[in-house]
Amino acid sequence: MPLPAHPFLQRLAKALLQRAERSGSPARVRLPLDRKCAPELYAQTDAEQLQRWLMLLDDLCATGWVALLLNPPRDFAAFTERNPRLELRDFDALAAWAGYRPQALRWQRQWLEHLAAHWAAHWAAPGSLVPCEPQAVLDYLARSPLACVEDLPLAEATRSLDALRALCLSGRTLPLREASAQVFQGRSKVLDSREELLRLMGAAPGQFQEAPIQLLVALPDVDRPFGEVLFIENLVTFERMAERRAPAWAASLLVYAAGFKGSARRLRSRAGCRPYVRTPTAATAGVQQVEEWLFADAARPVRFFGDLDYAGMQILASLRDVFPHAQAWAQGYGALAGLLERGGGHLPAHAGKELQTDPGQTGCCHADAYLLPLMRRHGRFIDQEAFDPDAAA
Repeated sequence: MPLPAHPFLQRLAKALLQRAERSGSPARVRLPLDRKCAPELYAQTDAEQLQRWLMLLDDLCATGWVALLLNPPRDFAAFTERNPRLELRDFDALAAWAGYRPQALRWQRQWLEHLAAHWAAHWAAPGSLVPCEPQAVLDYLARSPLACVEDLPLAEATRSLDALRALCLSGRTLPLREASAQVFQGRSKVLDSREELLRLMGAAPGQFQEAPIQLLVALPDVDRPFGEVLFIENLVTFERMAERRAPAWAASLLVYAAGFKGSARRLRSRAGCRPYVRTPTAATAGVQQVEEWLFADAARPVRFFGDLDYAGMQILASLRDVFPHAQAWAQGYGALAGLLERGGGHLPAHAGKELQTDPGQTGCCHADAYLLPLMRRHGRFIDQEAFDPDAAA
């Protein structure tokens, strides 16, 4: 049965949606049902009348778009004394039912119209900053809005885009985030993953470069060439293993992977990567070995060790795009797998990992034949920090 478009519910829905937009993060936004927001709930002295309003709330919550949250019941506590609040669960569905057009969409439509008129008026002007394909830029912005400029007046947002066009035409080479900060009110991340926009605005290939990756490595203590390369996902584990060298990794070059950093392709170019050696007294020869492995493709076995969860396996799969022979580090993952087999680990929802997806295959035999089936069978994950270097020594 369709939810009735009752004015009470419509008002609550729009108030909740507006709060979600102001928060910038619609997930789990809550609207207190206080006297100001829902006076109907407080004005009733007749229990039967109050029940009618509560039935409407029940109908709204039955859609799954929102949830009603209440403090635990107390003796003689009325509904309104239990701090009632609505929690948003599905912004798009609730907005469609309420006929609510998000402020961002209204601003976006107005800006596209403003840009089209601005570029049409300046098309033939000397020194025009109109893009070569203005319609293509408008189409791009319609698909991928620049949400960060939506708090600006239309004219100022347009000046930012004109400044970007001028910078592209100048031919100046800059770090990408420095270019962004120059044209977008000091905001350095606006142009992240905006290669298409830069191309449409006339940027030359490579004109704006991402900051080089800072790769933290720990050389073995022994004065000899390192053997395998071991990527480690988490900093705490990296530091503990660097401090407590055991025979299994005594001759390994330890690399702090920092999530997906190790899978960035610019890791393999001198312009895109800066190795930082953890041991300050490391010999020059050791640094040269690192560069030969990293930049000259010197043959070294590559291993990866991260959380025993689906995201960790996805990092391994991505790492193999850059280092095709990379494998899961059997000793580290073996210790975590043993804990999982003995009932250790946690449910995904207990660590905010319920949205992780099974990668299916990583290309690593050990991960695909043992680690992934193990997680599927037990339905649990275990964090890398559970690995004890002292116990493994």
